[in-house]
Amino acid sequence: MSDPTIATLLAGALDAYAELEALGEDVEDEWTYVTDLEAAWRERLEAAIAERGDEAATPEMEAAIDRAADEIGRIRDPHRAIDWLSTYPQVVLLAIGERP
Repeated sequence: MSDPTIATLLAGALDAYAELEALGEDVEDEWTYVTDLEAAWRERLEAAIAERGDEAATPEMEAAIDRAADEIGRIRDPHRAIDWLSTYPQVVLLAIGERP
């Protein structure tokens, strides 16, 4: 198996992010906020893929993103999921050396 690229790391991060968004959507009063927030951060992460996707990912990048994805995978409360909708993408971007 080849070494991961930033694109493969961010693709996995986007999959985890989609699960987080789905949980946040359970809060009906926040549905518009959740979908707007998800769209904005998804766009930012996709821009990072377009700009740097072919670069090799370091083991540290991979470990940081895996750890963050593991953390959000433990979230069961929709309100906490909403809190992480802006936190998680920032952690992912910092892990690859990008400004959020």
